[in-house]
Amino acid sequence: MDKLMDGPWFLRFTALFLAIVLFFSVKAGEENTNGKAIGDSLDIIHDVPVTVYYDNENLVVTGVPETVNMTIDGPTNLVQTTKLLKDFTLRVDLSSLPLGQHSVRIQHENISDKLQVRIEPAIINVVIEEKITQSFRVDPELNERLLATDFNVVKMDVVPLTIEVTGAKSVIDSISFVKASVTGEQGIDKSFEQQARVRVLDRDLTKLDVTIVPEQVNVQVEIAEYNKEVPIVLKPRGVPVEGVTVAAVTTEEKIINLSGSRKALDQIKEFSVDVDVSKINGQETLDIELKRPKGVSRMSLDKLRVKVDATVTELDARAIKPDEPVEPVEPVEPVEAKKITTKEFKDVNVTIKGLDAKFKSSFSKPIDGLVVLTVTAEQDIIDMLEKSDITVYVDASGVTDEGELILPVSVEGPLGVQWKLSIGEVTMQIELA
Repeated sequence: MDKLMDGPWFLRFTALFLAIVLFFSVKAGEENTNGKAIGDSLDIIHDVPVTVYYDNENLVVTGVPETVNMTIDGPTNLVQTTKLLKDFTLRVDLSSLPLGQHSVRIQHENISDKLQVRIEPAIINVVIEEKITQSFRVDPELNERLLATDFNVVKMDVVPLTIEVTGAKSVIDSISFVKASVTGEQGIDKSFEQQARVRVLDRDLTKLDVTIVPEQVNVQVEIAEYNKEVPIVLKPRGVPVEGVTVAAVTTEEKIINLSGSRKALDQIKEFSVDVDVSKINGQETLDIELKRPKGVSRMSLDKLRVKVDATVTELDARAIKPDEPVEPVEPVEPVEAKKITTKEFKDVNVTIKGLDAKFKSSFSKPIDGLVVLTVTAEQDIIDMLEKSDITVYVDASGVTDEGELILPVSVEGPLGVQWKLSIGEVTMQIELA
């Protein structure tokens, strides 16, 4: 036995054993120095809700996170039980704090004292503000790119028109827009009705955290074909019979509404109505059928009642038919008749109106396209009358093909003037341009 203990291998194994024991003793000491006993564990509980205590009837609090992460450290059995049951509470008590900004610590309740708790974030910055409610008008909106070609929004009605918005005073004061957006498929061409959610935005179009009552409104959208209103312009056409002087042509309708393609309507500045005065024998009322311009699908008027005021000289009395009733005229005091005179304009150019751009024209008769115009009117009118005041023209808007064409000549000029042309119609040659 003594030989064994004195042997070198025995001493070597003894030294190795003591070294191993010393190693584990030092390691255990380090673990105890770190504060964690054997059997402890650490775990993280994510998304723990935070309860806030304050006067939510009159105040609004911002800055409190809805959830936080919590780390618990301690005996393994307590850590596992706490994480499994989650019967604890994280809270922020603001009930005793005044209005304004505050830094507060998130507190925990119903957690064992044997557990170390760390909350991230542990301290938060909150703002306590007065809660107010204010009424706002809802503005409906629709992306007009969704509309069919040549259709537009006539109007949009919202029910209810106003809503109640509740929130912090600073947030309510920052409201710039209250919108209700409606939508649909591409090519909208009919009126429709839709429920729309209300959005409350600031000037940067950022959605605000407020309470809205009601959250949805009913939007009625009226869609119609593109239309515009233009003034009605009466234009006397033709030459009055001898002895008849047209003083005025009038109508009670001043405006007409046209519907159709945007391109066509944008080119229409006024609605011209031709009034044929060549058959007028005195004061008359005419019902004129209105022609729909090219590109116009609907008009607010189909007929126009026009009143023609004209005077008839004694010369025309002989033209009255015997069987026509003549109203008795009360005698009036004689007045001095104004002097009637005649003026002749030579080489008046015949203008061509309405000819499609794909055609070109030339006159066959008269070859030069010039006529002589004789006008008759009161002396003071004749003295002021210039050739440029009168337009002699033919209407070629009905031309659809090439060839020779005979068109009547019309005259457009001041009222109260009789005119006579050297030729009543012209012959034209129509060709493709």
